[in-house]
Amino acid sequence: MSEARILDGKATALAIRTEVRSAAAKLEESGCRAGLAVVLVGEDPASHVYVRNKDRAASDAGLAVQTVRLGAATTQERLLQEVRTLAEDDAVHGILVQLPLPSHLDAAEVIEAIPPHKDVDGLTQSNVAALVTGRPGLRPCTPAGCIELLTRYEIGLEGKHVVVVGRSMLVGKPLAHLALAANATVTICHSRTQELEQHCRRADILVAAVGIPELIRGDWVQPGAVVLDVGINRAEDGRLVGDVDFEGASRIASAITPVPGGIGPMTIAMLLVNTLQSAALRCGMTAKDLGWGR
Repeated sequence: MSEARILDGKATALAIRTEVRSAAAKLEESGCRAGLAVVLVGEDPASHVYVRNKDRAASDAGLAVQTVRLGAATTQERLLQEVRTLAEDDAVHGILVQLPLPSHLDAAEVIEAIPPHKDVDGLTQSNVAALVTGRPGLRPCTPAGCIELLTRYEIGLEGKHVVVVGRSMLVGKPLAHLALAANATVTICHSRTQELEQHCRRADILVAAVGIPELIRGDWVQPGAVVLDVGINRAEDGRLVGDVDFEGASRIASAITPVPGGIGPMTIAMLLVNTLQSAALRCGMTAKDLGWGR
């Protein structure tokens, strides 16, 4: 079999960001500028990089962006007050609290302080319930980015067997529900799954989201399968690698996402989409009004 087709998340995300920029400009012409607020607590280097990338992407797409930076010793009440202030600000249409938070803070309580219509990470109980029951709501960015990437490459989910390795609330579980909504058959695997490689070999679409460098070996991939690698890890030799052995899997799969340049850029792109959708809803605009073909 020839080398797998590369599902270029970086190029796809750039196209989405261009679409968001155009729609955001039309929204602003109506007197409503989409606004995103990001809350960053502590000094975690990775979190600072992520927030900087999100800020840059949102600004480039024409969104009003503000970042609230708080020290690592910030109390729960102070953080909640900051979130509540943003919740009451009509100029803010999306609120994102960068995770993980310092260990002394209760992330669940902080997330629940975000109004569901401003929860652009899709993590509040209201939005999770909407996802599970199939009602409209804001969807988690990384799983939504996975589905959007498949859609843009015209890779259908209906009737396919999707195997998701990872059961987090950020990726694994919501992705399973999105795939079910698209009429796929879904298997969720995790750290205690027995004979993991056998489950992987049965996947038409294999999604790796466990945070273990190159856990999924090339010979675990069914010939012709599509592989989405959500992981991003630092290998012992300093390389950035995913949860999949890219070299081995790309010789067997029909399509695969690279790391970096795959799902990561799609996550940020879907954050912009969620913010735009939230702003349009609050400003009484529809996707058709904005020329947004969604």
